[in-house]
Amino acid sequence: MLKVFYLSTCTTCKRILSEIELPDNHELIDVKKSPISAEDLAAMYRLEGSYEALFNKRAQLYKQRDLKSKSLKEEDFKHLLLEHYTFLKRPVFLFENSVFVGNSKKTVEQLKSFLDD
Repeated sequence: MLKVFYLSTCTTCKRILSEIELPDNHELIDVKKSPISAEDLAAMYRLEGSYEALFNKRAQLYKQRDLKSKSLKEEDFKHLLLEHYTFLKRPVFLFENSVFVGNSKKTVEQLKSFLDD
């Protein structure tokens, strides 16, 4: 089962979703309407190895709260990710044994390659 965590109002997420062919057994989760669960976050962490790697440092709240000047630890990133959808780097494609996080060209190419196999 594939879970796709995205923001329905994000043009980048929409573009990426239009560029790929999702398998039939996928679930689209708009993180604004359905906040990420602790269970899904734990699965992402298990595959990615870091909460910081899942964290969006370009989020407006990150700037507003001046989090850049703080020494955030993994547990801080975890709590922030569970607190507000904007902190999740999007989109996230969560498979049983793989995760693809963010919208970098490299990540999207890796996802496409993975889906083609």
